[in-house]
Amino acid sequence: MKATRKVLRPRREGADRQAVRWQEDFADYIRTECHLAANTVEAYRRDLARFFSWLGSRRLQSLSVNDLAEYPAWLGEKQLSPKSITRHVASLKVFFRFVQLEGALTDNQAELLGTQKLWQKVPQVLSVSQVESLLSAPRKSDPWWLRDRAILELLYATGCRVSELATLKLADMHRAERYCICHGKGDKQRIVPLGRRAVEAVERYLADERPQLAERGKAMSDALILSPRGTGLRRERIWELIKRYALRVGVPSEISPHSLRHSFATHLLAGGADLRQVQEMLGHASIATTQIYTHVDHTRLKKVHQQFHPRA
Repeated sequence: MKATRKVLRPRREGADRQAVRWQEDFADYIRTECHLAANTVEAYRRDLARFFSWLGSRRLQSLSVNDLAEYPAWLGEKQLSPKSITRHVASLKVFFRFVQLEGALTDNQAELLGTQKLWQKVPQVLSVSQVESLLSAPRKSDPWWLRDRAILELLYATGCRVSELATLKLADMHRAERYCICHGKGDKQRIVPLGRRAVEAVERYLADERPQLAERGKAMSDALILSPRGTGLRRERIWELIKRYALRVGVPSEISPHSLRHSFATHLLAGGADLRQVQEMLGHASIATTQIYTHVDHTRLKKVHQQFHPRA
């Protein structure tokens, strides 16, 4: 019986040839060992070809998570849809696991990119002037306008989630020291600084409107933000208020309470804040989640450069 001999691919030098070899070997792996459908294999092939186009002459082994975090932003600049970017990141993770299995990588940096949900939607970020317009949108003619201004100022000053704002207690506010305690996911607590304007907005609300709202309740509430019934204001109602004020001042209608959180983080990073400090203020368990704001700012700055630089 004639023995079969495994045909080895000739060794090829250079980054381009190595990239081709990795792509061929990976396609063989997901086809024969992972038993993926032909269409899926072809989709992974296309995704990987785009990754190696971004990679250029760099070596896989030299990439850090910070390097890899620029890849989804690059895909966004290529006008790929959020759904397509999600698939590209998923393909990249599978590829890096394959390379690790092959023994070419010891540390799999791609695993630190976070979950696929991270890339399903690029955050809506407001400019500083848009934030100023939105925060000053509540007027004296509006019912409970001081409360609404306090809501907007707190969302932007703290970067807290709308659910965290809705559950803020009076005892969580430390106005003299200018900080508040946010209760995040899993009831994890974090201290977030408060700016002067946010403190002033809260103090005016506490002095002039909250006592009136509290009197309407059947029982005294310890919630900071109250509804006209004297109970804690629901997160859904906060969302509706922001939509209404955004429409009034001409801010994009797609914004949500989370847009102020995104703007808070992006503006801090654009001003030179350290990524780890922003991660702590946002209450992110993984810095990979905070990395998305560097992508947003990177894209914005590139557009500014192209628009105004004489040699762009």
